[in-house]
Formats: sequence, C-alpha cells, structure tokens
Amino acid sequence: MILLADANRKYPNSRLLVSSADRGWQSIYAELRTHPAGRLASHTQPNVEIVIALHDSKDGCVIRTNGGRRERTRPTIGTIWLVPAGLCHEEIELSTPMGKTLHLYLPTQPFDLLADQYDLPKPLGHSVQYRGGLNDELIHQIGLSVAAEMARETSTGRMFAETAALMLAAQLSHNYLDPTLLVPSPRRKPTENVRLRRVLDYIDENLENEISVADLADVAALSTFHFARMFTALMGLPPRKYVSRRRLENAMKMLASSNLPLAEVAHRSRFSSQAAFSRAFHRVTGVTPGEYRRLVR
Repeated sequence: MILLADANRKYPNSRLLVSSADRGWQSIYAELRTHPAGRLASHTQPNVEIVIALHDSKDGCVIRTNGGRRERTRPTIGTIWLVPAGLCHEEIELSTPMGKTLHLYLPTQPFDLLADQYDLPKPLGHSVQYRGGLNDELIHQIGLSVAAEMARETSTGRMFAETAALMLAAQLSHNYLDPTLLVPSPRRKPTENVRLRRVLDYIDENLENEISVADLADVAALSTFHFARMFTALMGLPPRKYVSRRRLENAMKMLASSNLPLAEVAHRSRFSSQAAFSRAFHRVTGVTPGEYRRLVR
C-alpha cells in the first residue's frame, strides 16, 4: 500500500506541482516537485522511491547520508537516486534549489509478485541499493512517460501505470539489488540453483536467436524430459512460454529505449511477421506495439 502522506512528510518544504493521487493507480504513486536549498531528514518509508532529476542544476549538488555512508552527486537531467523500502535516518542536503524532480513510489507488492513468479529470493523491495548518481535510460524514459501521463490523462493511463510499475520493479530487481540483503529461497537445491541460473543467463543472452528446449537441456546438463519438468516446477511455466515472455519483455524494452522500426523489433523478437508480433503484444498488454511506444516515449 502506498501511503501518500509519506512524501509530504519527507519533503515538507518543497512545492508539489502535480501528483497521481486522483488517478486510481494501485502499483505506483508519482509526484512532480521542486525543492528549495537546505537540509531535510526523512522518516522510515514503506515504499521504494525512485527520484529523477528533470531539470539541470549543474552548479549544485545533492549530499545524502545514511548509515555512515555519505554520497555526493550533481543533479543534472536524467540523474537518478534510489531509496529502498524500509530505509530510515536518511539525511539530504541540497546546495542549491532543484527544479522539476520526479518522485516515483513503488510498494513492495510488484517486487513480491516478481519474487513469487520467478522464485527469486526475498525481500526484493527492501534490498534495492541505496544509490545515487545513476544514469539508466530505461528508468528515465519510463519516468518521463509517467510524468507525461500525469500532465495529460489518457484512457489507457491506468493500464500503462500498472505496467510501468512492474517494469520498474523488474529493472531494479535485475540491476540494482544488494545481494547481502537477500534471503535465498529454501525451495531449491544448490544444484538446481546453479543449473537454473545457467539456463536463465543463456536465455537472456540469446533472445534474438533460435532457442530450443533441447538447447536449454544441454545448458542444464539434463535430459530434455527431466529439464522440462525441473524448469516448469521452479519457474511455474514451461520453458517455451518463459522464453516467449522474456522476448516480449525485451521487445518492450526495445520499444521504450530505441527507435528501431516495429518490423525490426518483431524480427529480433523471433516473430514470423510484424502482424504476428502485434497480435501477441496486444494480447498480453492490451495495446499495440506502436501505441505502447507512444505511451512510454
């Protein structure tokens, strides 16, 4: 659950320009703020926070302190700061005022959903790195699209917001977790963890190539029959369906972060035609690839 009062309590002196409070979004809460120079100390917050600078402040700096760690970054356009769920005693100092700044709050539910669906260690949301000065184009583009949706509400805005929340949770879980805070899942044997990790890495490295179940079984050093049973038991879906899902997720990333023609995205996603790609994409997301690109750009 996203507690809307958290942001006002954390940033009492900043100016709120617009928020998603009246949009009915369940998995993400967004605010656009400007901040004066000065110090602030935050309270414990139950949500993961992503902060994105949308305005240059090249002469200023942001100093964040937590648990003895001191971090100094320059707030240029696209700079990102991450705050894990459950963080307490954070102190922030702004040397100069900050212009438009986007704050995205994710509850732990999208992270728990990913952990349950893919049998990942928990807690993901509380294990996000406390880190600033990032430049992540995918997070930046999703943030810009969320800000645009707040400025001009569309009929598919809620659908996009829920999808954006899951994509952000997936990106943070994939690239920005502190492994020392994760608790390994007790459901797998160590050998299964090693085999599965090899297979998942192989899939991600070969999404644009032909991948057969036999290929994956070879990577796992198992017979095709035993591999398919193991994979389905651990991942909750058969290997072919998992590969299809990862290709679709990769297509979403390409649509959000590149200008590749739709036909090229379809080809790289191993669809027989752009029409087949569009039908599959629409069946899963509710929008066509072209509509999705317009929503997230």
